Amino acid sequence: MTAAMCLQNFASQQVERHNKPEVEIRTNKELLMNKVVVARNERERVLIESSINSMRVSIKIKQADELETILCKKFTRFLTQRAENFFIMRRKAVDDEYDISFLITNFHTEMFLKHKLVDFIIQFMEDIDKEISEQKLAVNARARIVAQSYLKEFQ
Repeated sequence: MTAAMCLQNFASQQVERHNKPEVEIRTNKELLMNKVVVARNERERVLIESSINSMRVSIKIKQADELETILCKKFTRFLTQRAENFFIMRRKAVDDEYDISFLITNFHTEMFLKHKLVDFIIQFMEDIDKEISEQKLAVNARARIVAQSYLKEFQ
């Protein structure tokens, strides 16, 4: 990820005085790098797309069952509604395959330290897995208590 983050300022070749992320607009194939997919298994993977002035990191969060799918969808929706607080988070994931995406431009690498951006994304992936697992345990514990109190009425 650090190697893909070697970004530089690059003005648009179509519109004067514009600087758009090439990884988003995809007008020139020569400005795009090869996509890299890092996968632990088919349910957990990261797509890294890079260009001359931007990179996009898309994350597929582990969803083992239906409850984790619902929790993941709700949690990522909660985060993407607050995307402006994260600076690099996109409001919408790349496609339906991935759950959440980050867009890092050359301006972000000038504003923040590169290794801190990489650390943030790695820490984010660890924390979101941990948070969804904790939420799943809490939902199961609450369901167990509700079921016990419901069944007490029939005894």
